[in-house]
Amino acid sequence: MEMNDKIQAIRGMNDILPTDAHWWEFFEETVKDWLKAYGYLSIRLPIVEQTALFRRSIGEVTDIVEKEMYTFEDALNGESLTLRPEGTASCVRAVLQHNLLYAGALRLSYMGPMFRHERPQKGRYRQFHQVGVEALGFEGPDIDAEQIVMAARLWKNLGLSGLKLEINSLGDSASRARHRGKLIRHFEENLDLLDEDAKRRLHSNPLRILDSKNPAMREIVEAAPKLLDDLDEDSAAHFAELKKTLEGLGIHFEINPRLVRGLDYYNRTVFEWVTDKLGAQGTVCAGGRYDGLVGQIGGKPSPACGFAIGIERILALVEEENQGRTAEARDVYLVHQGEAASRFAMIASEFLRDNDFSVILHCGGGSFKSQMKKADASGANVAVIIGDDEAGAGEVTLKPLRVEAGQQRMGLAQAVAWLNSHSI
Repeated sequence: MEMNDKIQAIRGMNDILPTDAHWWEFFEETVKDWLKAYGYLSIRLPIVEQTALFRRSIGEVTDIVEKEMYTFEDALNGESLTLRPEGTASCVRAVLQHNLLYAGALRLSYMGPMFRHERPQKGRYRQFHQVGVEALGFEGPDIDAEQIVMAARLWKNLGLSGLKLEINSLGDSASRARHRGKLIRHFEENLDLLDEDAKRRLHSNPLRILDSKNPAMREIVEAAPKLLDDLDEDSAAHFAELKKTLEGLGIHFEINPRLVRGLDYYNRTVFEWVTDKLGAQGTVCAGGRYDGLVGQIGGKPSPACGFAIGIERILALVEEENQGRTAEARDVYLVHQGEAASRFAMIASEFLRDNDFSVILHCGGGSFKSQMKKADASGANVAVIIGDDEAGAGEVTLKPLRVEAGQQRMGLAQAVAWLNSHSI
């Protein structure tokens, strides 16, 4: 690269520009209130973890571990480290490391970037962001149902419609062992129809074949034995109670017997919220129960359930639902010209902020005409105008920018009252 060449962002790791950041802020504020309503406590996790954590939890024979992790060697001690590809394993590691489960069951949430080395496309990036929700120490299907219901409430809070819920049960380890044998026999009988990935996983992890996105294998996958037919008695009862609870709450769902999720730690309930508005990347929220993961990572076995939301995908839907809406408007753009006016403008802008108004104070000089153009372009509802004459009297002139109305001159206290009375 030449010295004068522009340095670009890494492909699939995107800048979030001011024109889009307001949607992220809207989402984050909505999520904060939503999590509080369900009693979830915030936990903040490191971006880098020991590679062994993800190999042990996600599974060696998964796309994430085999193909997608950003793994590197620590130059100081040679330790293998990985940028986190998902948050559940990190959250469980933190819970165990800090003995958080000793105080009883807990609900935790986190938000932040995850990393997977994939071919970037719309809704699928190398650095992407998730909100994660984890409930540890809860055994019954009531927590599964509550997490599904709370996701439905978030869609309502965000003004989203048309999301479809799919659910399935993976049973216990004995269920999956019985099903594993049937899957292997089914796929061995159709070996010539499998792609290379499926053949490689046939005996190591045949359940992953059901998660294949290869359209050429769709028919053979659809014809495979259903895990639901091999459920143990307790898992079947757990799933029946979940369905009954969702029906009682008016949550519509479809049973998808091919829904297995791409991580090995899941058992019993798995679910996805999907949309047909994002093309191939239709899953916007996914999760389920992972009762074995705590013990798998080294803790005392404990039931757990959780899900993650893809922020970029959800925001794509939010923006679609709000087409034509521009960036969040500021309340006031403060226009001023003259030495005395500039000094008073600073005082006036702070006074308005003290009274909870958002203010853009014009900086850099310029004529009243050029400043008013910037005020209009800013999206502000009102221009507050100060010249040396207004400054001498300790007053301002208010000019509404979004409605037809005349200018009014008044003192600062009166200006606050006027702005409040007009819901600015």
